[in-house]
Amino acid sequence: MSWRVSDAELAALGERMVADSIGALSSPSVAFGELTLTCVSDRIVEALSLLRDSAAFEFQQLIDICAADYPQRTLRFDVVYHLLSMTTNRRVRIKLETDEATAVPSATSVHPAADWFEREAFDLFGISFSGHPDLRRILTDYGFQGHPLRKDFPMTGHVEVRYDDELKRVVYEPVTAVEFRSWDFLSPWEGADYGKPGQGYPYGLPGDEKATKDS
Repeated sequence: MSWRVSDAELAALGERMVADSIGALSSPSVAFGELTLTCVSDRIVEALSLLRDSAAFEFQQLIDICAADYPQRTLRFDVVYHLLSMTTNRRVRIKLETDEATAVPSATSVHPAADWFEREAFDLFGISFSGHPDLRRILTDYGFQGHPLRKDFPMTGHVEVRYDDELKRVVYEPVTAVEFRSWDFLSPWEGADYGKPGQGYPYGLPGDEKATKDS
């Protein structure tokens, strides 16, 4: 028995999901052997419940929740849910859009595994999840400012951490001016000046002194 699912089967499955969700899911597409659908943000719990409980789908396992930032959009964030059916060995990706001010309903009531995934999205992107039992940072340090996976987050961050020997504790301070290295984009072979070939180290590359015209 082959477990491989054809693109045609995935497309038919996507159409069935759209029909059964009564407007919660839309825009099914198949690319690279994977099925993706779009969900209305405030109906994500309803959609996940349908995909888990319906005998036609049986997507019992939440594999991951991740996010992506598109700052040029009004709804700048994509929240992406990856589901697995252990019965049929099929996978599906559900995507929704949201912004900084609008909370997405937490999926923890359907998939308890969503707990830490949603905390990670909150920590790194600033996406809120309404109904989450304990929505707080999970990866960044205490007192961290901002959300480091947003495209507009500065590379240096907002604060720096150091140990103060007088206070005998770690202190947080605003980031001071950083001098960035000026990259000339030359390879070591093109940018370094080792002198004339054949003069030998330190005037040439080590080993050049062994080279002869006859070789």
